[in-house]
Amino acid sequence: MTTFPASLLILNGKGTDNAPLRDAVAQLRKEGVEIHVRVTWEKGDAERYIDEARRLGVATVIAGGGDGTINEVATALVHCQGDDIPALGILPLGTANDFATSIGIPDEPEKALKLAIAGNAIEIDIAQVNDETCFINMATGGFGTRITSETPEKLKAALGGISYLIHGLVRMDTLKPDRCEIRGENINWQGDALVIGIGNGRQAGGGQQLCPDALINDGLLNLRILTGEEILPALLSTLAKAGQSPNIIEGASSWLTISAPNDITFNLDGEPLTGREFRIEILPSALRCRLPPDCPLLR
Repeated sequence: MTTFPASLLILNGKGTDNAPLRDAVAQLRKEGVEIHVRVTWEKGDAERYIDEARRLGVATVIAGGGDGTINEVATALVHCQGDDIPALGILPLGTANDFATSIGIPDEPEKALKLAIAGNAIEIDIAQVNDETCFINMATGGFGTRITSETPEKLKAALGGISYLIHGLVRMDTLKPDRCEIRGENINWQGDALVIGIGNGRQAGGGQQLCPDALINDGLLNLRILTGEEILPALLSTLAKAGQSPNIIEGASSWLTISAPNDITFNLDGEPLTGREFRIEILPSALRCRLPPDCPLLR
C-alpha cells in the first residue's frame, strides 16, 4: 500500500459546513492518510497555521477556499525562512475559483484533496507588490475591480462567477476609466484605462480571460489594458483579439510600475489595495505547488 506524507488543510471558515468535504477527509483518513484540519477565523490565521504545519513536519499545506484563501496561504509560504518549507496544495471552495480552474484543479473535493496530497510539487512564480503584498493569480484594476469588490455575498453564493457579470450590468453607472502611467521592460504607456489585468495566472472575475497567454513558471507578468478613450468601442473590442483592436494594449515584463494622479484600486486575488504608486515584480520559482500533470499554465 502506498504511504502518503502528512498534510495540513487550512480551511476558510465559510467551508466548514461542506458535507462532501467532510466525507472526503474522513475517507482519506480511513485509508491511512494523515490530514490535519485548521479553520481560519481572521486575517493572520494562515501564517500561524503554517508555523504549526512546519513544527508538525507536514509535506503539504492545503489552501481550502477561494482565490483569497489561496493567496493568503501562498503568501505566508513565500515569506517562510529556512529549509523544509511545505508545498502548496489547492482545494477550490470559493465563488469563482479562478486560479484553481485555470491550472486544472478538479472541482470534486476528494479528487482535489488527492491531487493536493500526492501531486507533483512544481516550482511556480508569485508576484509581489510594493515589496510586501503578493498575488499568485492576478491583479486587476479599473471597472472590473469595482464590480468584483461590490458584488453582494448572497448573489455570489447563489450564482457563482456569473454574479460578477450580472452586478456589472446593473452598475454601468460606475463605468469610468482611471488615468495612469505603466512602465516595464519594453512597456511605456500612459492614458485612460478602463480595465487593467496583470497576470501571473490567466483569468479573473469568474472566468474572464484577461491574460490568456500567462504562464506561472516563465518569470514574467502578463499585462493587458482595455483603454477607455472611447468607452463603447473599448467594450466592443473585448470581443476581438488584441492584435485586431486599438483599444487593447498587451505586454510582458518581469516588473511593472504604475503611477496615477488619483487613487486607484487593484484587486489582488480578491484583496483590494489602493494607492497612487505601485511596483509589481515577479518572484521566480518562489514556491512549490502540487499541480496536475497536464497543467496548461506551465511552459
